[in-house]
Amino acid sequence: MDAHLTEGIFFFNAGRYFEAHETWEHMWRKTEGQARPFYQGLIHAAVGLHHLSRDNRTGAKAQMEKALHKLQQYPAAFDGIDNARLQEDLRQALEDRQPLTVRITQIEHT
Repeated sequence: MDAHLTEGIFFFNAGRYFEAHETWEHMWRKTEGQARPFYQGLIHAAVGLHHLSRDNRTGAKAQMEKALHKLQQYPAAFDGIDNARLQEDLRQALEDRQPLTVRITQIEHT
């Protein structure tokens, strides 16, 4: 797993969404190929949760919908991330209007 991806997950799971976004953006910019839109989805998720944590529901909804659109194009497990769980948690956070339920679960590559 890429060091930027791991570091971004650490920030994301700690509720430090802005730092996760910044870390993943560095990785996304140098990535080509199949994983690029997935990483962009992670960035949108972090930005959306950052907005939600600041009670900007309009910005949160827009970014999280972009995240879900990107992430749902990938399998349930992708690049060591439980993508299915992440999508479920993002949907729940939108419904609850609380970012507290969203964590990225890392899984073994199969």
